[in-house]
Amino acid sequence: MHYIEDDTGSVDAAAVGGWVDAILSYLGEDGDFSIHFVSDDGIRELNRDYRGRDESTDILTFAINDGEAFPMVEGEERELGDVFISIESMERNASALSVDRDEELRRLLVHGILHLRGMDHATNDFSSEPMLIEQERIMEALGFLA
Repeated sequence: MHYIEDDTGSVDAAAVGGWVDAILSYLGEDGDFSIHFVSDDGIRELNRDYRGRDESTDILTFAINDGEAFPMVEGEERELGDVFISIESMERNASALSVDRDEELRRLLVHGILHLRGMDHATNDFSSEPMLIEQERIMEALGFLA
């Protein structure tokens, strides 16, 4: 199950929910997590408070498995964590990459879910980072590229 919160009022929650369901189904994932759509100011505050970086970014992911093992209750969905996406940064990315807004949003959703599952990357090099290569493979497999 996933929870979607849009502080910006600019996201089609039904479309996002459908995209997330498709990603989870493709990955065989059934964990529980939240997706929060925020402003640049909101994500900058989170980035400053939790990562020590006083700057905005497009996405922040707080995975439950980043720290100590999270206790599980048998029969309950596995908790994955929280994804925060800056709509303003996402729109700048889309413009800079000359891609459709929805394509970039789908890319960030895939990206965030991969982080929640424990994947990470040291750079943003799409040609050499295994996580980013996997992200683009999923985008293509799900028909998410415009």
